[in-house]
Amino acid sequence: MKFFDDLPPMDFLRSEKMTLVQLIIPFESAHRAISYLGDLGSVQFRDLNSDKSPFQRTFVNQVKRCGEMSRKLRFLKEQINKAALLLPARPVLQSNIDLEELELQLGGHETELLEMNTNNEKLGQTYNELFEFKLVLLKAGAFLVSSKNAAALRDRELEETVFSLEDHTEDALLLEEQEMMPEIPNKSGLRFISGIICTSKALKFERMLFRATRGNMFFNQSPAEEQVLDPTSGEMVEKTVFVVFFSGEQARSKILKICEAFSANCYPVPDDLNKQRQITQEVSSRLSELEVTLDAGTRHRNDALFIIESNILKWSTMVRKEKAVYDTLNMLDFDVTKKCLVGEGWCPIIAKTQIQDALQRATISSNSQVGIIFHVMEAKESPPTYFRSNRFIHGFQEIIDAYGVATYEETNPAVYTVITFPFLFAVMFGDWGHGICLLLGALFLILREKKFGAQKLGSFMEMAFGGRYIILLMALFSIYCGLIYNEFFSLPFHIFGESAYKCRSASCRCQTINLI
Repeated sequence: MKFFDDLPPMDFLRSEKMTLVQLIIPFESAHRAISYLGDLGSVQFRDLNSDKSPFQRTFVNQVKRCGEMSRKLRFLKEQINKAALLLPARPVLQSNIDLEELELQLGGHETELLEMNTNNEKLGQTYNELFEFKLVLLKAGAFLVSSKNAAALRDRELEETVFSLEDHTEDALLLEEQEMMPEIPNKSGLRFISGIICTSKALKFERMLFRATRGNMFFNQSPAEEQVLDPTSGEMVEKTVFVVFFSGEQARSKILKICEAFSANCYPVPDDLNKQRQITQEVSSRLSELEVTLDAGTRHRNDALFIIESNILKWSTMVRKEKAVYDTLNMLDFDVTKKCLVGEGWCPIIAKTQIQDALQRATISSNSQVGIIFHVMEAKESPPTYFRSNRFIHGFQEIIDAYGVATYEETNPAVYTVITFPFLFAVMFGDWGHGICLLLGALFLILREKKFGAQKLGSFMEMAFGGRYIILLMALFSIYCGLIYNEFFSLPFHIFGESAYKCRSASCRCQTINLI
């Protein structure tokens, strides 16, 4: 690979000579001129409106529009990440569009997704409530049937006891015996509340009910055996179906308040077994219909997200570029006639020809009758430092700039770091086995440079990709030092023979034997 063909050898060592220039740009060609200069990347503009706040600048409305579009793009990215979609084999790409059309499309996509989310939330909430109702019908219905059978059995036992007492005892003894027997609540006075609660809260819930009713209740519970979606956390949790038997309106109001405090959902369950079966069938059929509706809505939402995901990278780049253009335009000063913009900035002397060509292209493409004026100014302050670099030296330059930028026309320390940094790393990490692993990883990143450079990477992968040539040199130096150290995965590996420091004479051997 030829890394240094585009730059003379000495351009890495010294900062470029800079000059202060002034641009007088007609209003109709200002946007294209700044856009072309941004693509060139050779002009650093000075803020001529530093005394104004961001809301007092000329293009504040355009910046707000770009900020609003950035917010919509972040919302769309969040929806794509939540859906965890995989791109199809052939993504659907749209043709180039302008900023106004993109703004309308983003607004339409956001409105559509918000409506889909609202409908899915309502349908999901309804489905969750019906699913809980079904579980309560199955479990609480079994409680009611068993309690009704137990009550009928106790009634028969009581009647038999009463008949036997009438034959063998007197009426007074019968009354005393009936007072001593447990009281069976009247059917008209016995009430119950059925519902479902999280299993983790069931024990505290039962204790609170016991204390609130002073023990005048009967609590029956059973695990739901199926996990239910918790609308608060959005996770599947285990729940327990309960039935509380009580008597009195005051106890009912207390129990309902406690259910509300513990986020327990109460559902009405009829006493009749036939009605229970009928309601269970209706709920099951309704659940089936909701499942079909939810699946159709999910497919429609995923199709819309597929189209958005295929173009969101291009849209994000376009919005960021437009915002950068308008932020730069806000740094320029309006002329008194309001027909041109005046800007000042620093540029390398070697890039003056390229800048003039870009300005000429902007004038032609915008059909402006007046050209852009470009002339050099005399500067009193010290120019900024600008080092030319390429993809090979860029990583080393970033390391040096993290500690501080060199002054103007000072020697670039990053050139020397290309050798010293990997070598000092290899002195500490001299192992040619690990060096080979690093070499393979660096070659993988370099060979797939175009693919990784065109897509968005994670934080760790982006850091590794940015320093791929640093890793390459560190791997080569590690292999070199590892061979000198005879280290292969932290094990001695004598390629060049045994150590030269080892004593091979007979006297040394005799001394060793005597010592032993």
